[in-house]
Amino acid sequence: MLNTQDILQTVTMIREENLDIRTVTMGISLFDCISDDPARLEQKIYDKITTSAKNLVKVCEELERTYGIAIVNKRISVTPLSYVGAGLSPDGFVKLAKALERAAVELGVNFIGGYSAHVQKGAIKGAVNLIESIPQALTETTRVCSSVNVATTKAGINMDAVKRMGEIIKETAYLTRDNDSIGCAKLVVFANIPEDNPFMAGAVHGMGEPDTVINVGVSGPGVVSAAIKKAGQCDFSTLADTVKKIAFKITRVGQLIAAEAAARLGVPYGIVDLSLAPTPAAGDSVAEILENMGLECTGTHGTTAALALLNDAVKKGGVMASSHVGGLSGAFIPVSEDRGMIAAASKGTLTLEKLEAMTAVCSVGLDMIAIPGDTSAATISGIIADEISIGVVNTKTTAVRVIPVYGKGVGESAEFGGLLGYAPIMPVKSESCEAFINRGGRIPAPIHSLKN
Repeated sequence: MLNTQDILQTVTMIREENLDIRTVTMGISLFDCISDDPARLEQKIYDKITTSAKNLVKVCEELERTYGIAIVNKRISVTPLSYVGAGLSPDGFVKLAKALERAAVELGVNFIGGYSAHVQKGAIKGAVNLIESIPQALTETTRVCSSVNVATTKAGINMDAVKRMGEIIKETAYLTRDNDSIGCAKLVVFANIPEDNPFMAGAVHGMGEPDTVINVGVSGPGVVSAAIKKAGQCDFSTLADTVKKIAFKITRVGQLIAAEAAARLGVPYGIVDLSLAPTPAAGDSVAEILENMGLECTGTHGTTAALALLNDAVKKGGVMASSHVGGLSGAFIPVSEDRGMIAAASKGTLTLEKLEAMTAVCSVGLDMIAIPGDTSAATISGIIADEISIGVVNTKTTAVRVIPVYGKGVGESAEFGGLLGYAPIMPVKSESCEAFINRGGRIPAPIHSLKN
């Protein structure tokens, strides 16, 4: 039975507390597009995407009008292209990226993900060539997003791939240097990549997914922050319960939109991703949630514990509200996309080391972090290796999206625009890890991965 108070609270959440649906993402399989003729492959991919998602934006706009809630992004994820275009050269993959771009522009979607490779235990030729093409592909497109999975708990860490990704990130930063190295904002390195993530830059349509599917990512840091502020100086059990209850309500909105979008598009409903995704807008910050719990500034002592409580409570509340939960599902801590994180990083309270500690208990990893443009490729690889190790050892998804901003250093900032926001350039360690990175090979899987 509908409760008037619940209805009014949801209206307040939408109007005053920045509740929105961050993304409706359609996943599309491209396996039936495979062809040994590169031109034919490009055309089949373009045709499959534009046919499958032809009504995606229209339906999302109808749902916005019907329910009065904003759907901020309409996105597409596709089968990792390293499999679909396994026989292509790097130049051939760049042409595929441009085919994705044309489809995205034609459909009016914000981003398209799946320019991706999985190399956790080794790299097929297609994966090697796709990785080599990433800098050019991301420079010559604006809506294509790329991800590379370099590790899993079962396989360990492919350190050869980690080393190469440090170099790829540097190359991408240089090629997009005229725009604060923004190409790196569309590139993420993963451990334990999920197959149903609706969020960019890491969205892919996994191998075990149906031909097409709808996945939805909810948001609502402002809603959670307001609830905690209203709860006042309660104990931790009450605080956790407060977050659980509000996460339930946020997720119910996501479940509604996911089910309705899938029904109207005539495709299966996949999952709701419970992640709290912030924006640079005032009152839409995960950092503000943590500070409303009692921290003077995010990054101070107690921050990791506060984030652990938040992440756990969001999952407990959200999982009761949706029949299918997946993706990343937790609290995002992207520096450039969160006003509170930006302020804490600018102040120096929030450091790269503290962010790394926080990723042990949050949803994804080191995200949208700007670092000096002269940071070496080996240092970037070291940052990746540290973060990926957290994911592998803890059997969770972690990722790295760092941006070495060409020509800028600590004390300056980078402007990315829109939801990507802006970021202060954060310092990195000056001591070298190059000899460690150059060892090559694989770091073995942890012993607890042997569960068979």
